[in-house]
Amino acid sequence: MLIYLDSVICIYAVAGAASFQARARARLARMLADGDQPAISDLTWLECRVKPIRLGDVVELADMEAFLTASDMVRMPLPTAVYERACRIRAVHNHKLADALHLAAALEGNCGLFLTNDHRLSAFPDIPVEVLP
Repeated sequence: MLIYLDSVICIYAVAGAASFQARARARLARMLADGDQPAISDLTWLECRVKPIRLGDVVELADMEAFLTASDMVRMPLPTAVYERACRIRAVHNHKLADALHLAAALEGNCGLFLTNDHRLSAFPDIPVEVLP
């Protein structure tokens, strides 16, 4: 099964505080052990690289890019269908733009689960949402 990673899960796994990093890495390890495959979108690529670029942190940027381009990571583009679905998600569920785009990318990419730390997304009805404990 494809599991969509919300940007914060990637950020936690690469550059999070120790407790967040440990939880994210443990969940990712379990995902791979179960035969599931992580997925990100072009939006994840953008969001995860902003801080290291802003800070000029070339080591964190390289670590993040290595994580995001790992061989087991599926990268999903954001075609027009994602934006159309995100529009409907925003209109019906009142999610913020980035959240709506992430959810839409997961749905359009046929992901079976959306992994996040954002409790506000847990009630989204169109895809199972797991909030990282």
